[in-house]
Amino acid sequence: MLMIRLKRIGKKKKPFYRVVVIEKSRARDGREVENVGTYDPLKKPAEIKLNSERVKHWLTQGAQPSDTVRSFIRSQKIA
Repeated sequence: MLMIRLKRIGKKKKPFYRVVVIEKSRARDGREVENVGTYDPLKKPAEIKLNSERVKHWLTQGAQPSDTVRSFIRSQKIA
């Protein structure tokens, strides 16, 4: 099953995340299927960039978003 979730790529004490489509059974920072956006919690306000076309595509293919990514999708008014 595919999930749309966060993948941490930031340094220690400086989090930065990619929003990725990944197999549910893989590790948090494992190999993703596709990168569909970014999330920078250190900026004020936090910066969320999503590729809306690709997110819609993966949602129609049956990918399930995590709770955090679901809130990002709602805030960006994608679905």
